[in-house]
Amino acid sequence: MVVVTNLTSERVTAIGMPATRPGPPVCAIVSFRLGGTDGVSIVARSWAAALTSIGYRIITVAGSGPVDRVLPGLAIGAQTPPDRADVATALADADLVVVENLCTIPLNLGAALRVAGVLRGRPAILHHHDPAWQRPQFAHIDVLPPQDSAWRHVTINRLTEREFARRGLAATTIYNGFDVDLPEGHRHATRAALGIGDGTLLLAHPVRAIARKDVPAAVRLAEGLGATYWLLGPAEDGYEGELRDVLAAARTPVLHRPSPGSMADAYAAADAVVFPSTWEGFGNPPLEAALHRRPAAVGPYPVAAELRALGFSWFPTDDPAPLLAFLASPDPDLLDRNEDLVRARFSQARVEADLRALIGAAGWGP
Repeated sequence: MVVVTNLTSERVTAIGMPATRPGPPVCAIVSFRLGGTDGVSIVARSWAAALTSIGYRIITVAGSGPVDRVLPGLAIGAQTPPDRADVATALADADLVVVENLCTIPLNLGAALRVAGVLRGRPAILHHHDPAWQRPQFAHIDVLPPQDSAWRHVTINRLTEREFARRGLAATTIYNGFDVDLPEGHRHATRAALGIGDGTLLLAHPVRAIARKDVPAAVRLAEGLGATYWLLGPAEDGYEGELRDVLAAARTPVLHRPSPGSMADAYAAADAVVFPSTWEGFGNPPLEAALHRRPAAVGPYPVAAELRALGFSWFPTDDPAPLLAFLASPDPDLLDRNEDLVRARFSQARVEADLRALIGAAGWGP
């Protein structure tokens, strides 16, 4: 069953088709979950802002989260997919549908196929964060991503775009975008709330705790720096037990809690950021660190190499010496280069321009 907060009967006509109506065109953003702190939700908010600026009215549809229309059958791990009629009703008034990763990674394969079936022949952007073949446990899944001539595929990195091409699928890369006009965080108040003294080195790891985030490597770097290790996100995907063991064995002080204020406060409180992931579709924290003028130690996941090639200067995660030397004698030029690169290549304005071009080329403009 679909639970809606703003779907009105006069806006719904034949199953899956938008009604003729006054006002701005509607874009529905659909995913497993929306409105949280996971990467897909964060990027979905960025796209929603860009699409609003282009001229769309946004509605959100997901299996869970603070969304306009809740279809529990879309959620990760849902026992049964949503009814086709419920999906069609939830999307009936949408002129454009953006599918955020739901038709990319098989965390609810039945839901993915149901959504794809409803969207056949309709304007849709399938936004791909991490396709099945990039995860060993899903590599045998060959029915995602679905394809239709009415749709456009968008990847978040060029590595994935090339992998799509090898599979006969045309895709466009739109890198994640960031608000480059951020408020300055409150360093001293945040550190006081965390119980961190002025002389304590604080290494922030702003991620959810799951296996591919490589918490052990982050702890080892904190140990090598003589820093307090701060893990901001909760454990997920069954990682709770392993995380307890890793943190209990740490030979350095550990904080496992969210920011007591905003994320700007978290970055202001930190002296450096660690991001040793073994795999990421993109990886927002190193770029967020750049905007907050914090050095970042970044692991060798494949997309990090793609981003490094654009000019980022990041520190290794397996050797504390370079980062320790920087912290002892900071180089503002390095921080300037990283910040300038995010502002030039990864701004929210750039996302809006890229989406405007994609939508215009498809003939979908508001």
